[in-house]
Amino acid sequence: MQQKDTHSKAIGYLLWIFGFLGAHRFYYGKPVTGTIWLFTLGLLFIGWIIDLFLIPSMDREADLRFNDGPLDYNLAWILLTFLGVFGVHRMYLGKWVTGLIYLVTGGLFFVGVIYDFWTLNGQISERNVPQRV
Repeated sequence: MQQKDTHSKAIGYLLWIFGFLGAHRFYYGKPVTGTIWLFTLGLLFIGWIIDLFLIPSMDREADLRFNDGPLDYNLAWILLTFLGVFGVHRMYLGKWVTGLIYLVTGGLFFVGVIYDFWTLNGQISERNVPQRV
């Protein structure tokens, strides 16, 4: 059985442009180092430059780690990264109530957006697991 491509190198490199803020590391399921990158500007840009060469391996690891299914990781991450304070990514996941709460509270005062950067891959992976009858 062939492994599905849950994450995209192209999206990883797009987020790497903002990588000194950790966006690509969160995308590939590395929230601890993503947070470190966020607070240190990508380890003073040195780690950010090194990550340019590490993205292919981070992509392979994410493809193995997260479940493929009807929800698309790439779309969800683009929605979170660029429209997270409006809750659009939560609405995409079918979480309409919290999506609307994010819409009127600026991503629950941005704390909810940070939470979603830490947990979005897991939220998608959980929803992509086929439900047993």
